[in-house]
Amino acid sequence: MLTETASLAFATFFATIAPLDVAAVFAALTSNSSVRHSRSMAVRATLIATVILVMFALVGELLLASLGISLAALRAAGGILLLLMGIEMVFARSSGATSTTEEEEQEAMLKQDISIFPIATPMIAGPGAMGVAILLMANTEGDVTQQFIVIASLLAVLLITGVCLLLSSQINRFLGITGMQVISRIMGVLLSALAVQFVFDGIKQSGVFGA
Repeated sequence: MLTETASLAFATFFATIAPLDVAAVFAALTSNSSVRHSRSMAVRATLIATVILVMFALVGELLLASLGISLAALRAAGGILLLLMGIEMVFARSSGATSTTEEEEQEAMLKQDISIFPIATPMIAGPGAMGVAILLMANTEGDVTQQFIVIASLLAVLLITGVCLLLSSQINRFLGITGMQVISRIMGVLLSALAVQFVFDGIKQSGVFGA
């Protein structure tokens, strides 16, 4: 059970945060920056995104409860959001939950420090990752051990993301566009399957079709 929780959490966080995609954008936006400045922004972006996502993981469920949103509704809505992201990953299209718009990219190009926007948010700590953090924590149903595993999985993916940002230029040269898209498509298929399961669980828990 614990191994299953860890595998599910890690795979879902990895697919929604997409460290390699973030690294590709970071490399493009910092092509004219010094190595020292780029590394500083990479570390800062990772730390800021970590604070945001851990906060959502810890208090997100309480926020939803205060708004009267049930766990069943969260599972179904989260599953639909993740399914859209997974489909877009499979077809190599940009997702609004994990990427920036053209206007946002143009604004980022004019900024010297892109650590907070657009890297920390919405690239790393985007709506998809925030939703997943809340959903996976809610799925633990108060089990402290499983909650610890979810947080640990999140931190592990964020650590990988930070490393990818620091090595973004080398990763881009090594994998190339084709390599990045192959990995993205594989993760998209896995994320789509997880998303459908979340939707099924949400519908079943809601009791819409009877007990």
